[in-house]
Amino acid sequence: MKHIMNHQTLYKSETGRNAILNHYNKLLGKCTVPYEEMVLNTSYGKTYVIASGEPSLPALILLHGSGSNSSMWIGDIARYSKHYRVFAVDIPGDPGKSEEKQYPLKSPAYSEWMDDVLHALQVDKASFMGISLGAWMAIHFAVKHPEKVEKLVLLSPSGIGPQKISFLFKAMPFLLFGEKGRDKVSRLVNGNQTLPEDALLNTKIIARHFRFRTETVPIFTDSELRRLTMPILLLAGEHDVMLHSKKTVERLSNLLPDANATLLADCGHVLMNQSTRIMPFLLNE
Repeated sequence: MKHIMNHQTLYKSETGRNAILNHYNKLLGKCTVPYEEMVLNTSYGKTYVIASGEPSLPALILLHGSGSNSSMWIGDIARYSKHYRVFAVDIPGDPGKSEEKQYPLKSPAYSEWMDDVLHALQVDKASFMGISLGAWMAIHFAVKHPEKVEKLVLLSPSGIGPQKISFLFKAMPFLLFGEKGRDKVSRLVNGNQTLPEDALLNTKIIARHFRFRTETVPIFTDSELRRLTMPILLLAGEHDVMLHSKKTVERLSNLLPDANATLLADCGHVLMNQSTRIMPFLLNE
């Protein structure tokens, strides 16, 4: 196995790890459509996948954000699985059920890993939907393997516009105040939108027990982004405290005029319930 970062445990304690995974299983129990759980073998360790929809349908890969897992897609899977064979994939190094190792973002590790995942799923070409770092992973793979990507849906994507360093300075004081501080940071990230109770609790449990990535997310070059010849839908929140969303939308629109890039008013970094915008794009409506 290559490209391993200096490895420290992802969780603050074994009890914390169990709390996160137990809540994950509780959320899975609320999925309203039949699904199967898969554990794939890759050259970057085991990868956990939630699969739903008829196997004969075209493939749609869902990639969650950093410090999250595939439970974030539970509310959307029913809609997408009517038209797609949906694979919600836990990214290695995040608080899910895949390999508990993080790999450097500047290495080819995650594009190689995703190629292994497609191979294990016996999928030659798929559409990809990712949020935040998951969107970065989708772009990273599409830049290397454009022929394997049907469409790209990028929600609050990292790697196109710059990160907001100011967010760290805003967040740090709140984090010193335990549970109340974490709630305040969560509201900042969500753009003060009300999240479902389950999603809020999931965020709190992970924040309490998981060690988040500290690595800066690499920005894609112009020439890398120009390799994205597939149809693209990009949605970014105007009030994103983590990323310069306006610059993200402007840069992609300038480099790829055919891309459908939209800045959403009154939205923050976490974009929930966007399937009414996403489905027409996926279905060419």
